[in-house]
Amino acid sequence: MLVVEDDVTIAESITARLRAEGFTVQVAHDGPAAVAADAESEPDLVVLDIMLPGFDGLEVCRRIQARRPVPVLMLTARADETDLLVGLGVGADDYLTKPFSMRVLTARVHALLRRVERSARVETAGARIVLGDLEIDIDQRRVERGGVPAQLTPIEFDLLVHFAQRPRTVLPRERLLSEVWDWDVHGMGSGTRAVDSHIKALRRKLGADLIRTVHGVGYALEVSA
Repeated sequence: MLVVEDDVTIAESITARLRAEGFTVQVAHDGPAAVAADAESEPDLVVLDIMLPGFDGLEVCRRIQARRPVPVLMLTARADETDLLVGLGVGADDYLTKPFSMRVLTARVHALLRRVERSARVETAGARIVLGDLEIDIDQRRVERGGVPAQLTPIEFDLLVHFAQRPRTVLPRERLLSEVWDWDVHGMGSGTRAVDSHIKALRRKLGADLIRTVHGVGYALEVSA
């Protein structure tokens, strides 16, 4: 596991907690060192601060995701929605806004790793989903709508597959957090902004009509079978 954080105190706290959970942890304190560490050790997960020397965490995320897909938990001192959308758009799977508790951080880390394991099992089974002009190749993790390919992040792809397996079914945010993110929604705090941000990303990449908002409830995939 790779922890990227320029604040030494925070980095040491995160590292100590993750090592106590049984993880092998490597630490980087700036953008270039983070990219180099990822290339060298290929960690199973990256905990990544946005504000870094050298170049920021968004650029780190772009570079490591361009080389290979890896789950990224982004840390930010800002709760601005634009920052969150950019972070999620370059390949982050989840985010935490500082200050956060170490209990929540470790819970999110475990949830991300469980989701990756579950996704791998689904890919092994193999499937192709076709709903109207939407085509999803699960083995190759490729998506097209109307014959036009879309580049999705790992979490966007998993979220889309979850919807596509239940077309027209209204899925509450809490259920999505539980079944896609593998969160314990009763013990990990609010994550509805993560859901909403990824829905916006799917609409931007695949069409605003793809997913319907059911106000006060959740979302549903509207592509006809």
